[in-house]
Amino acid sequence: MTDLLGDMKRTHHCCELTDADVDKKVVLMGWVQNRRDHGGVIFIDLRDREGITQVVFNPGVSKTAHEKAGEIRNEYVLGIKGTVIPRPDDMINPKRKTGAVEVMVDELSIFSKAETPAFQIEDRIEASESIRLQYRYLDLRRQQLKNNIMTRHKAATAVRNYLDQNGFIDIETPFLTKSTPEGARDYLVPSRVNPGEFYALPQSPQLFKQLLMIAGFDRYYQIVKCFRDEDLRADRQPEFTQIDMELSFVDEKQIMTVAEGMIVEIFKKVLDMDLVTPFSQITYDQAIERFGLDRPDLRFGLELINVSDIVKDAGFKVFANVVKNGGLVKAINAKGCATFTRKQIDELTDFAGVYKAKGLAWIKIKEDTWQSPIAKFFTDEEKDALKNRLDLQPGDIVFFVADQPKITNEALGQLRNELARRLELVSNDTYEFVWVTHFPLVEYDETEKRYQALHHPFTAPLEEDMEKLSTDPASIKSRAYDLVLNGIEIGGGSIRIHSSELQQKVLKCLGIDDKEANEKFGFLLTALKSGAPPHGGIAFGLDRLIMLLCKEDSIRNVIAFPKTQKATCMLTQAPSKAATAQLQELAIKINKIEE
Repeated sequence: MTDLLGDMKRTHHCCELTDADVDKKVVLMGWVQNRRDHGGVIFIDLRDREGITQVVFNPGVSKTAHEKAGEIRNEYVLGIKGTVIPRPDDMINPKRKTGAVEVMVDELSIFSKAETPAFQIEDRIEASESIRLQYRYLDLRRQQLKNNIMTRHKAATAVRNYLDQNGFIDIETPFLTKSTPEGARDYLVPSRVNPGEFYALPQSPQLFKQLLMIAGFDRYYQIVKCFRDEDLRADRQPEFTQIDMELSFVDEKQIMTVAEGMIVEIFKKVLDMDLVTPFSQITYDQAIERFGLDRPDLRFGLELINVSDIVKDAGFKVFANVVKNGGLVKAINAKGCATFTRKQIDELTDFAGVYKAKGLAWIKIKEDTWQSPIAKFFTDEEKDALKNRLDLQPGDIVFFVADQPKITNEALGQLRNELARRLELVSNDTYEFVWVTHFPLVEYDETEKRYQALHHPFTAPLEEDMEKLSTDPASIKSRAYDLVLNGIEIGGGSIRIHSSELQQKVLKCLGIDDKEANEKFGFLLTALKSGAPPHGGIAFGLDRLIMLLCKEDSIRNVIAFPKTQKATCMLTQAPSKAATAQLQELAIKINKIEE
C-alpha cells in the first residue's frame, strides 16, 4: 500500500469514470466484486461505496500486475493504477454508469486478502436474515443496504440544514436520566456510585425539551437516540432515532407548517420529489369512524361503514345482541371480489381473529341472490338498506365485524389494510400524508382501573374541554397531532401544558397524587412555576421515515447495526452476562429465573 500511495493517491471513486476520462491515468481502490479470466486477460469488477468499475489485467501491458492478479479472489481489497480506455462497442454495459469504459492496469497492490464470505455480496441474496445480521459488515457491502444508509445520511443532512435555517438550536440532552412513565418500559442502568439506585435511558427527551423552552431557547431540535423496552416488530427497535423538536409561543398550525416544510425538504433532497402542502387533516374520531385506525392509509378506499342501525333488530342475533350491548357492527365492501374462495375467506377470518374479532361474517352479492350463511336472517327492507348504505353490486363481497367498538374498529381497520395488500391496491411510489388531530386526552385502563394518558401526561387538553377534567375525562380532546404517511405514523406531538396548576390537575385525573407527582416530575412542576412560555413540539421517527423513502418493509434494513425481534445483536452477541466482579461493584445479585 505504501508503494502505491507514495506517488499517487486515489483519484476517483468506482462510479465516476466515463468516456470523458479516456486516456487519463487513474488510481482506484476497493473490493473485488467478481473476477473473470478470459483467455489470459483478467477482468475484475472493483467496488467501493459509490459503485463499480471494470478493471483489466493484460500481460501485454503489465506482466507483473497480471501475474499478481492471478491470486485475486472475491472481496480482496485492492489498489490499482492504470489508464482509462473505451470498451469495445459490443461490450458496453448501459446499466452501469461506468459501463462505457474500463481501466487497463499498470500497477496492482493487494491491501488485504479475504476468506470466502458467508454469503455472496449481491443485492439478490438468499442468506437468512440471522446470518446477514451476524456478518453485518458484509451485508452492508451490498449496494442496496449501502444506498439505504446513504439515503439516511442525506435525509439527516436535509433535516439539520432546514432546521438551522429556521432558527432551531441543536442541544443535547442526557442519556442517563430518571425513570418517568411515558408509555413503555424503561431500560434501567445501575449506578455504581449510588448502590441500589438506577438511571433510566430516555424513551424520549420530552421533559428536557420542555425545560429548554422554560429556559428560553425558543426553538430546540436534536437527532437523538431513544430507548424503549417493548415487544418488537418490523417497524420497532429497542433503540431508535428521533428527529425531536420543541418550539415556544406557537400553536398547532405553526408547528405543522414547520414540520411540513422539513418533510418537503427531505423528499426534495432525497427523492427529488415536490410535495404539495398543506397536508390533509382529519380528526381522530373521523379516522376511527372511516378507517378503524388512528393511522389511516389514504392511498385506497375500502372505507368502513357503520351498519349498526340497520341490523340492530335483525334476525341474525349475533349482530342484534352486539348492538343491544353497546357494540358496533361495521362492514367493508370489497368490490368485485365475490370470486374469493372459501379458503381465502377463512384466511381473512383468521387474520381478523388476531385482532380479537370473534368472527368475520360475509355476504357474496350475486346477480339474483345473496350467497352467505347469514343472508337468510335479513328482511327485504334490511337488505335494501344494506345495499344502499354499502353500494352493493353483483360481484362484490362484503365483510362484517360485530363486537365492542375498539375491537370492531381495530379488526376491520387491519382487515382493510390486508385486503389492500392482497388486492395490490397500493403503490410504493405514492406518498399520502395526513395529520390526525384531536385525540382523546385519556383512555381508561381496565387492568389498572384508572385513566392513562393516550400520548403522555404533559399534553394539553382543548381549552373548551378543561372543565371536564373532574367530571368526564374520557370525553376530553387533546391538542395532540400525529403525521401519518401511507398508514404508518412517522411523527407525533402536541401543545404542552405550561401551567403548573393545570399540570397537577391532569396528573390527578390520571390517578397520580401530589406525592407521586413530586417524586416523578417534581423538577418539571417546579420549573413550570418559574414562568413557562406556551410551547409545543413534535418528534419524527427517522428510522420509519427512511424505511418508507427506501421502500423497505423493515427498519432493520435502514439501520447500520440493528437488533433482532428478540432485541439481540447477532454481530456482537449482546446482551451478554456480566462478570461477577462487575455485579458486585453494582450491588446486584442475579436470581435464577425458572423456565
